[in-house]
Amino acid sequence: MTAPSTAPAASRGGRWIDHWDPEDETFWNEKGEKIARRNLLFSVLSEHIGFSIWTLWSVMVLFMGPEYGLTPADKFTIVSMATLVGAVVRVPYTFAVALFGGRNWTIISAAMLLLPTIAAFTVMEPGTSFTTFLLCAMLAGVGGGNFASSMTNINAFFPLRKKGWALGLNAGGGNIGVPVVQLVGLAVIGASGGPRVLLGIYIPLIVVAAVLAAVYMDNISSVKNDTGAAKDAVKEGHTWIMSFLYIGTFGSFIGYSFAFGLVLQTQFGRTPLQAAYVTFIGPLLGSLIRPVGGWLADKYGGAKITLWNYVAMAAATSVIIVASMRESLPLFTTAFIALFVLTGLGNGSTFKMIPGIFHAKALAKGLTGEDAAAYGRRLSGASMGLIGAVGALGGLGINLAFRQSFLSVGSGTGAFVAFLAFYGVCFMVTWAVYLRRPAAQPQASAAASEAKPQLSYAEV
Repeated sequence: MTAPSTAPAASRGGRWIDHWDPEDETFWNEKGEKIARRNLLFSVLSEHIGFSIWTLWSVMVLFMGPEYGLTPADKFTIVSMATLVGAVVRVPYTFAVALFGGRNWTIISAAMLLLPTIAAFTVMEPGTSFTTFLLCAMLAGVGGGNFASSMTNINAFFPLRKKGWALGLNAGGGNIGVPVVQLVGLAVIGASGGPRVLLGIYIPLIVVAAVLAAVYMDNISSVKNDTGAAKDAVKEGHTWIMSFLYIGTFGSFIGYSFAFGLVLQTQFGRTPLQAAYVTFIGPLLGSLIRPVGGWLADKYGGAKITLWNYVAMAAATSVIIVASMRESLPLFTTAFIALFVLTGLGNGSTFKMIPGIFHAKALAKGLTGEDAAAYGRRLSGASMGLIGAVGALGGLGINLAFRQSFLSVGSGTGAFVAFLAFYGVCFMVTWAVYLRRPAAQPQASAAASEAKPQLSYAEV
């Protein structure tokens, strides 16, 4: 939703860069790359902590025993609200980079993480009302927005030939914030520390991230919000189709990240320490494998990898259903971790599909060369923020489904049956829209077919 402008910018001094042209190889080699890598490093740090704060309550609920007076449904509601806010704020966070500057917004968004952390530190004790915990979890949702602003900011720093690597590293470094906060929670629980110890660890880290962003990051004056592209992306059907598919991959990843430990505790009677021992493994592997999904998509086609990834996700979910019904903890845990890995793989392949889809549309419009590439970049860049926001809403659906399943049948089995059906629908949509070969053209329309390129997504 942001794009570098070619118009000269008025000098604002300070940490503002008025001339930025990473596509110029001389500029890039002499000073551009060094500046871009520095900004990437500290952007990743802030985004990483943002993910940790967003998913903080997936750990906090493990500390909340019977003395807190909360039912399993209450706990799933708490984590659901954090997921909801984190998804919604991704949209304004995408525009904030151009309004405030990448460096400035990184400082602001990092500092804002102090609000949910200090609030939780203040109220985290038995006797606090459910509503208060709910409000604190909603505040933690601001951490989910850091992904959108960080991706928008880093996208402007790197040339097209380097964007895949840079954005992949940025996204992966942020996602790893999920297992890291769970690992820190494990260490705190293992050392017999309370939830305030965990919160006390993150408060100074947030301050450090904000200070480092202020000292080492830069704003690019030429980055402007392309509201026209945003409007075009909203009108484009493929934006919503890919949003739906991203619900199945990233929505599953973030939803399961919130819910995994709580399911182990509620359904299998694990203690906080026992749950924490395995909770971090799935998100860690899912984060690390995301670049592999992108690499496989490059090699074999994003739609093909996404299609068969949904088959594998459905198979893993089927095993989870069997394990849940048989109350087999080892099988349940193994299959759930495998499902986490597949969500990470799908994150990479679905996101990789987006530029190819809009490039194919450009070719179908008769555009060629740089005109086609520019059209694809404009629409794919504008759609990614919206797709990321809608996809994150899948995490809300995951946790609400678990809440209803535990209320209705006393286990997560019902929720997993619903997820299995959803992955089946995702498979059908991927095949029908992006892989099904078009019907043969009648002879009478052969000339028209040659005159206008046919829209094909088979290779995206």
